[in-house]
Amino acid sequence: MLIKQASKLFLGFAALSVLMGGAMANEEPRYEVIKKEENFEVRRYQPMIIAEVLVAGALSEASNKGFRQIADFIFGNNEDPIKKQSEKIAMTAPVTMEADTSSKIAMTAPVTMEGSGGAWKMAFVMPSKFTMETLPKPKNPNITIKQIPTQQLAVVTFSGWVDEEKLAAQTTRLNEWMAKNGLKSSGSAQLSRYNPPWTLPFWRRNEVWMKLD
Repeated sequence: MLIKQASKLFLGFAALSVLMGGAMANEEPRYEVIKKEENFEVRRYQPMIIAEVLVAGALSEASNKGFRQIADFIFGNNEDPIKKQSEKIAMTAPVTMEADTSSKIAMTAPVTMEGSGGAWKMAFVMPSKFTMETLPKPKNPNITIKQIPTQQLAVVTFSGWVDEEKLAAQTTRLNEWMAKNGLKSSGSAQLSRYNPPWTLPFWRRNEVWMKLD
């Protein structure tokens, strides 16, 4: 199952890498580490802009659907608000997935991390050179551009392939660490992935983010 999921995402990331001119860009949102303990951290992130799309299905299916739509946007299915023409947008890391429990397209209720038929929000972080005024506008009405303010997140970092079971296990680990440290969450867990699918499992960087009150 994981090999099949990886092969599907491989094609998408491979196309993205070729069209962007080679290796994927590695710009990441700026943050400050407030607390660190083994592979757990509390980070304070600077404001960032994201391109987000809502998709239905299990984690792997939703990842493929969301990736295709946002990749199409950064490939050039957009319009520069100043030049009035399309523009390619550099890929950054991470690509995030978050279960959405309130969407009308959800197929089960409640939607959980282990669920196989829910709704997910996939987001690409936009390069820091853009503002809300200068970022090209998506032509796909399903894509929403959002400004995320400064936020503090609890994070657990882990390697390997990610499916719903592993995501749920790492989310549980993070919740237990937060409880031990007196930290309270605000919102649902967010899966952040930093590597293209051809990266070997032990070199892969995945994280679960939890926004703090």
